Amino acid sequence: MSRRVSAAVIVFPGSNCDRDCARGWEAATGQAADFVWHKDGAMPDYDVVIIPGGFSFGDYLRCGAIARFSPIMNEVLRLARRGSRIIGICNGFQILTEARLLPGALLRNRDLLFICRDIYLRVENARSDFTAGYRPGQVIRYPIAHGEGGFTVSPAGLKKLQDEDRVVLRYCDPEGRVAPDSAPNGSLDNIAGLINEEGNILGLMPHPERLSESILGGDDGRIMFQSIFEAAVGAGGLN
Repeated sequence: MSRRVSAAVIVFPGSNCDRDCARGWEAATGQAADFVWHKDGAMPDYDVVIIPGGFSFGDYLRCGAIARFSPIMNEVLRLARRGSRIIGICNGFQILTEARLLPGALLRNRDLLFICRDIYLRVENARSDFTAGYRPGQVIRYPIAHGEGGFTVSPAGLKKLQDEDRVVLRYCDPEGRVAPDSAPNGSLDNIAGLINEEGNILGLMPHPERLSESILGGDDGRIMFQSIFEAAVGAGGLN
């Protein structure tokens, strides 16, 4: 029997991918995740924290700007510093940048339209805790569903991300070619997902949970959840 890896899915008012994430995690690992309400001021020392997509607080002001001040974010920061693996998907990525747990910001899509479709990604860093199950350069398919997914950061910040190999996923075409028009949202350097300096926080706009079982039309996303699980097991557990 594999070791228990404790996982939490944070729920904000307006989250709409929380149950999808919990289902994706359980399908990939065989273990259930707990739901944690955003007003909770404390939570156990979870090995893994998932901040799901949706429209937290209706995306008023700007995406993630209000959720960043929810009481639970103090706990997310504590667990991040402790070494727990944190993954923010879509709106979760926006929340992580607002909380300054990841650099940069997410802007309105290039064409100012909400985009909801499957896209292709190239795995740029297969050594991270989130992508170790993929091959370097592997082309995978995830869905996207966002209106503000254009990643941007300062020139110095971009160079730092590139030099430290912290860009883990880039938008590409089906053959793996990275070109400006393969980023549907106009994301800088085609960046779709990146990690923090310590390597335990990932933010990405595409949704792995939406293609985590073959019944959904594909299971490329399952490997991401399995990678996180194996990394937590390999660390010997935090609990």
